Amino acid sequence: MTKLSRRGFLGSLAGSSAGFLTAVTLPKAAFAADQAPQKWDQTVDLLVVGAGGAGLASAVSAAQHGVKNIVVLEKMPFFGGNTSISGGGFNSVDPVRQGKQKIKDSPELHARQTLAGGDGRANPELVKTMTANSYDAIKWLQDMGMKFKDDVYQIYGGLYPRCHAPYGSLGSDYIKVLKPQCDKEGINILTNSRVVRIFRENQLSGKVLGVEYVDKDGQHKTVKAQKAVIVATGGFGANPEMRAKYDPRMRNLTTTNLPCSTGDLIPLMQDIGADTVGMDFIQCNPGCPPGRKQRIILHLYAKNFIMVGPDGKRFIREDERRDNIRDAVLALPTQTAFSILDSRGFGDLNPGHQDGAKKGLETGDAWTANTIEELATKMGVDPKALRATIDEFNAGVDAQNDKLGKAPRNLTKIEKAPFWAGYSGMSVHHTMGGVVINPHSQVIDRYGIPIDGLYAVGEVTGGIHGTNRLGGNAICDIFTFGRLCGIGVSKL
Repeated sequence: MTKLSRRGFLGSLAGSSAGFLTAVTLPKAAFAADQAPQKWDQTVDLLVVGAGGAGLASAVSAAQHGVKNIVVLEKMPFFGGNTSISGGGFNSVDPVRQGKQKIKDSPELHARQTLAGGDGRANPELVKTMTANSYDAIKWLQDMGMKFKDDVYQIYGGLYPRCHAPYGSLGSDYIKVLKPQCDKEGINILTNSRVVRIFRENQLSGKVLGVEYVDKDGQHKTVKAQKAVIVATGGFGANPEMRAKYDPRMRNLTTTNLPCSTGDLIPLMQDIGADTVGMDFIQCNPGCPPGRKQRIILHLYAKNFIMVGPDGKRFIREDERRDNIRDAVLALPTQTAFSILDSRGFGDLNPGHQDGAKKGLETGDAWTANTIEELATKMGVDPKALRATIDEFNAGVDAQNDKLGKAPRNLTKIEKAPFWAGYSGMSVHHTMGGVVINPHSQVIDRYGIPIDGLYAVGEVTGGIHGTNRLGGNAICDIFTFGRLCGIGVSKL
């Protein structure tokens, strides 16, 4: 896909409230479930399915540790996946940055907060693996040219100041680092290549052999993987039917995901015995209300924004868990809130999010004004009510005692014009459930046994986040496990 068309497509999806709201039907496979091809179209050492952050990280890590013949299959016309349009916040303990900010932290604290934030429903061994190895992933990315801002922060729903912001703009910064590494290592990325079958020696036993995929011309092709197949195809946030199967409330919501997030590979892995966990744990984030078209992201820094309902009053502390904020917004009469910040908070946003907010001024999804009263009028909110809310909040900042319990470290006055506001409905953002894996990223079958030759990384997996993913932990997940998985398969 050309640079221009890819940029245009990403821009339209990043700014769209509806995203992709129809399930994708897989092309019919040419082989029966228990029928492997007698002659393969291609043989590789390592096959990776999915060219988002998780897939590219796994491929690059494997190549750096000696794996030579690697192919990545990507069903979309471009690479990057949801990572490329994410905010890119990466939660990790960081002795250097946190040390300069006098923030006390540890992998153990990160693990405890992750487990507690997911109601104890995550696999403690997976959480421990992630939090103990995340800083190595940060350093690994930096060694390849990734740049983070000097200060860490507490991201929306992150519960603690350990989040690293990409220095440039969005999650696309990671892809801009990893793609040249793929080129350097000779990793072949095939786009427009939708996997429709995973071959195993026997349907429920033996080694995974390879896959069948359909190319852009509709031709069925097969690839044999000598070492392993790594599945890194993301979640099912853009598949309303699959979402509704596990949580009917999610059927008609918009999504922040790209069209690729339809969960295609989950049933394919189930077909050969993979177990799943947590499929009904579905997370929402502030997004476009139904019927709107521009997602406004003013909420990333917990210390910088407040949320109000249509009555102009706050209804929940803004540094709460994401699932609690979701439920509070959906309980509002209009199921839509507003996020508000001042010019200082706006200046902290990534350039990409600033551009989105400015576009929202044109679409009627965001507003800016030099006074709170003028802002309220544009929002359609009672100016006196919003003025009283801002005054009460600012007084709480002065007293370091917020009425709704927002942590003192996240209390910053909203006082510097111009002020900004935007719609904050609820959009499906992340699916915490997926295939069961162990700390080595091996896919586990329904009897608790690793499936030989099959690995999974990223949102396609379950058990890492429990009922609720902490903000900043998804990027941590994909790059920490992607790096480790690449190292692991290199030893096969």
